[in-house]
Amino acid sequence: MRAAVLREVGKPLSIETVTVADPGPGEVLVEVAATAICHSDLHFLQGHLPVELPAILGHETAGIVRKVGLGVSYLKPGDHVIGCLSAFCGSCELCLSGRPSICEGQGALVRKSDETPRLSLGGKPVTQFMHLSGFAELMLVHEHALVKIDTAMPLDRAALLGCGAMTGYGAVTRTANVRAGESVAVIGCGAVGINTIQSARLAGAIDVIAIDPLPARREMAKKFGATAVVDPKAGDPVAAVRALTGGKGVHAAFEVVGKPELAEQAFLMTRKGGTAVLMGLMPLETRLSLPFWHFIAERKVMGCDMGSNQFRTDLPRLVRLYLDGRYNLDDLISHRSRLDAIGEGVARMERGEGLRTVIEFG
Repeated sequence: MRAAVLREVGKPLSIETVTVADPGPGEVLVEVAATAICHSDLHFLQGHLPVELPAILGHETAGIVRKVGLGVSYLKPGDHVIGCLSAFCGSCELCLSGRPSICEGQGALVRKSDETPRLSLGGKPVTQFMHLSGFAELMLVHEHALVKIDTAMPLDRAALLGCGAMTGYGAVTRTANVRAGESVAVIGCGAVGINTIQSARLAGAIDVIAIDPLPARREMAKKFGATAVVDPKAGDPVAAVRALTGGKGVHAAFEVVGKPELAEQAFLMTRKGGTAVLMGLMPLETRLSLPFWHFIAERKVMGCDMGSNQFRTDLPRLVRLYLDGRYNLDDLISHRSRLDAIGEGVARMERGEGLRTVIEFG
């Protein structure tokens, strides 16, 4: 199969022919229909976060099952599926207590070092990124990294659900548990931020305040349900959010960019008893400086891994919401591309142009 391979951090992806093994027990071979370029991919492309090389990135992906291995009963050839990077083992304490997004048993989902690698170049293993590696014509994955969906769902839109939409929706409905009538602030109006905004409106939030320095993104935020927008270059965004909420602050603030100073702002935007949800990826050694007296009023800071999702139930619900016209995915796609031109899509993401470039296969 052809795939976009990362061989050196900071260098362009190379289109190469990669060998894919046959499905083993519990494994599924998927023909990829579409994979979107997510900002999380950039962190690994640019070396901000580590990945063993060579690797095939790409994790916001959807396709059609072509083969299944022994013991696979959930899926069959012809099923339409979405990949989810928060693959789950199904048997650890966290999985069994309803928190599969932070599964502790993901080691059971990969092949052992003495087995034939799923992906290889010249007989040498290629790292499978996030249990998926969607920048390729085929994916060989564990069945617990996939969810079956309605075949009425367009696969280019379905791909968007696998990361950005699931993260935004889950952060609102699961991590922060936003309820009808509450207030929300979202810092960063890229694709994940936009999905957080529309999910907050879907959950019934009254005030949905979008914060972004780019005018085009603030306008996009309004289209997806923001009730007010703030330009952080025009003044203190914390003061602006408090002014918009009668001086109290919001029930939940979401930091979607991945910068410590913005995480601190998110915390300071919350009202008593409020929650700051940190969604953006930051360097692993990041430290935050937060005033203790705010914690006395029972404010909270929470991490968020893929929206605390339960993707086998959450993603089919999002599919239904899209098919019912209640969740907007169409306007998230700003560009379409082929695998050979993936570098152009990466460059657009680096420049902050548009929301999502979808790589289409077939």
